[in-house]
Amino acid sequence: MKKTLIYIIVAAVLIGLAAWKIADNKKKQETEVREVAKQVDKINVNVVTVARENINTDYSANGTFIPKQETNQSADISGRVVNVFVKEGSRVGAGQVLATIKKDAIEVDVTQAQNNLQNAIIDNQRYENAFKTGGVTKQQLDNSRLQLKNAQAAVRAQGVKINDTSVRAGISGTINKKMVEPGAVVSPGTALFEIVNINSLKLSVLVDESQVGRIQLGQEVKINVNVLPEDSFTGRITFIAPKSDASLNFPVEVEVSNNGKLKAGMYATAVFKTNHGAETQNMLTVPAEAFVNGVSSGQLFVVNNGTAKLIKVQTGKVYGDKVQILSGLNGGEQVITSGQINLDNGSKINIVK
Repeated sequence: MKKTLIYIIVAAVLIGLAAWKIADNKKKQETEVREVAKQVDKINVNVVTVARENINTDYSANGTFIPKQETNQSADISGRVVNVFVKEGSRVGAGQVLATIKKDAIEVDVTQAQNNLQNAIIDNQRYENAFKTGGVTKQQLDNSRLQLKNAQAAVRAQGVKINDTSVRAGISGTINKKMVEPGAVVSPGTALFEIVNINSLKLSVLVDESQVGRIQLGQEVKINVNVLPEDSFTGRITFIAPKSDASLNFPVEVEVSNNGKLKAGMYATAVFKTNHGAETQNMLTVPAEAFVNGVSSGQLFVVNNGTAKLIKVQTGKVYGDKVQILSGLNGGEQVITSGQINLDNGSKINIVK
């Protein structure tokens, strides 16, 4: 009887211990679940601490070189090409004959026009003499003079056609592309040669609206060419567009003398010098990537007790990937630079770096 009672007590103790252990484990699991849930609710973000720094105010803009002059030389008359005197890569001067078009039929027309002119000269001389003696009327003499002028004009017209059988270069430069071979039949306007002049080139870039007021025509500009890192180039601004594009950028052209190494289509960077002295020192800046919906919005997320707080700041000039802050931040704040697309004002955050 006593043994049975002992077994019952021991069994009850074991059951109690098991129940306590299960309850304790459940409590720990619930705690862990709550902690995980807290982490799941947070959005991972990167941050930077706002600080003052010295900023290089040189403004850089990327672009490509384009020829100072380029043209597609075309035919002025219809006909069959009989000679092509240049090839791709040939250097040509303005007025140089590049190709000739068959002119046999035109030469026949020239001969006929010259014969008609001779007849008109003889007829007109006869009418001039007859008018002096009263043999013809003034109207007959005027008609004779008109026929002479028309005959002279016809000879000049045929001379123009003869001249047009020679396709001449409109500019000095290099044959970049040849689109014709002997035997080809061409028409007026048919492009036969592409000529480019790269003795000097134009670097075409886009300048931000915040910077365009700080540059001027004739200003000297340093040029860095990606594929020629050891060479130094300098150009001058020859064009600043009076109107921006849809992105509020202004097309600007910088003319650069070619030392023989530059080619149209090369990628380069124009470095525009600005001199603003002390105002460029000790400047409060934040990365451009920190702004919500672009720099123009002036909106940023800052860290506030483990949450993201949306604030409005007043921006100044843009220097590369840095934006000047005029008001709204004092320095020392942590500004969120990534993950903004997932954030709302007050969202819980987890700082990754």
